[in-house]
Amino acid sequence: MANHGYINRDGKNVSAWSIHNGLKACYGLSTPLSLFLTYVGFVMLKRIRPIDLFEIGKHNVIEHNASLVHYDTPQGEEFAPIQIDEGLVSDLISDVKPEKEGADPKVGSSLMNAIDVARARIRREKETGPIDSVHQEIARGEMAIILGVWETTTKEKVGVPVEWMRRWIGHERLPDDWKPSHKQGLLDTINRSKSIREAMERMRNEAAATASTSLDEKAPPSPTTTETAKTKL
Repeated sequence: MANHGYINRDGKNVSAWSIHNGLKACYGLSTPLSLFLTYVGFVMLKRIRPIDLFEIGKHNVIEHNASLVHYDTPQGEEFAPIQIDEGLVSDLISDVKPEKEGADPKVGSSLMNAIDVARARIRREKETGPIDSVHQEIARGEMAIILGVWETTTKEKVGVPVEWMRRWIGHERLPDDWKPSHKQGLLDTINRSKSIREAMERMRNEAAATASTSLDEKAPPSPTTTETAKTKL
């Protein structure tokens, strides 16, 4: 928001009220969602007065490990790295797949949906290690919001344009000439976050079942009753 002037461009002395208004103007968030994000954030930071935006990066408060585009906070550091890693951005985009098996990859990979986000979150949490339930919810919620704000429908898929996502998450810029087209509400965001969580659970269960089947196939056959009896004799 600072890059586009919705809050102080220098990111300093930013009040809760200005963040609330900035979220509404920049992304079209509803008043309940914007108030919730803003004031819960200030409570977590234990702040009442205006903040400098770098404070949001205080490790393990709002910020969390297993970020989609930032490396984890080095041990002993108070604040998370602010540099966006282009390799992680590319990995995120690579997690976007066609919704239907056999669909044109170029078409099906042009939109990112909740299943793609779930795939990316599983990958990052596997790479860096699990995060606690509060920060899991924050991580899902961050993406749930933008999935709702930018949702686009085509014949092949419903999701967010990948190039918009790349520009936003990789360069912290909004798409050119984009303006909010609807109100993004709190309940819709909760439901989208739930969809990401459920997709993650399905993927993990499927992976566990596949791994179990693979182990069963590799295991040596059990001796028959006759073979066991012969061995005893």
